[in-house]
This record gives sequence, C-alpha cells and structure tokens, in this order.
Amino acid sequence: MKTLNIIFGLALLFTITNSNAVEGLISVKSPLSAKATMDKFENLAKQKGLNIFARIDHAAGAKKVEQQLRPTEVLIFGNPKGGTPLMQCAQTIGIDLPLKALVWEDAQSQVWLSYNDLAYIAERHNAANCPAAKKISKVLHTLAITTVKQ
Repeated sequence: MKTLNIIFGLALLFTITNSNAVEGLISVKSPLSAKATMDKFENLAKQKGLNIFARIDHAAGAKKVEQQLRPTEVLIFGNPKGGTPLMQCAQTIGIDLPLKALVWEDAQSQVWLSYNDLAYIAERHNAANCPAAKKISKVLHTLAITTVKQ
C-alpha cells in the first residue's frame, strides 16, 4: 500500500507541469472536462466550508460578443477564517483575496486547473513567513489534487 501511495504521489507530481508556467500560478492537468473539473472543485470547496462568491464563465461572455474562447471558468471563493489571518500578516494581501481558481482548456484540448501560489502571494506582500499562507497553500493543493484525481 505504501508503494502505491508513493507511485500515486509521483504520478500527481508529473501532472503539474511547467509547459504553461506563469510565475506565481500553479497549474494541474485534469482528466475531466472543464465543466466537470470546475463542478468538482466547487463542490469540494463547499465541503471544506469555503464560501463561493462567484463562478464566471468567460467562454459564455465571449459568445455574447460573438467571439470564441475555449472553455474558461473562474471560481471566486474564500473564508474569513483563512483570509483574516493572511491580512493580519500583511493587510495588502487583501488585494489578492478572495481566492480564485481557473479551469481552462488549452489548444490541444487538455484541461487545466490553475490557482495562485500562496507562497508567491505572501512573498509579494513581504509576508513569506506567514503561517496562514502555509495553511491555505496546503488546503488549495489538497483541493486541486483531489479535484483531478479519478
């Protein structure tokens, strides 16, 4: 069983790639459709007690102005239990809250789940040692990996 866990963990590490690397953004491949990925992420976030503030379908918006865009959705979510301690470390972190998750499909039809790296955000606001950033980072990582796990 331990060997299976190690193999599974390594396989998940390989789903995180630098081919679409954007500084401060973590992107994880999803085997699901864009809609199914976002639906699953949203449900898991709710189960963790996170508030869902908005779900924005950018592809639907593009269609309204007669433009095309591959599936692209943003979920805005958070909780004062996590956000408040972050802002107590550095109040300017408030500009990066609530948190966001982006689900998008690339030109090769690969679906990705992306979110802002809390370590990057904390560093940006001179709060690299903020314990709340480390806790929230773990929650985001767990949400992302659980979302893309079949």
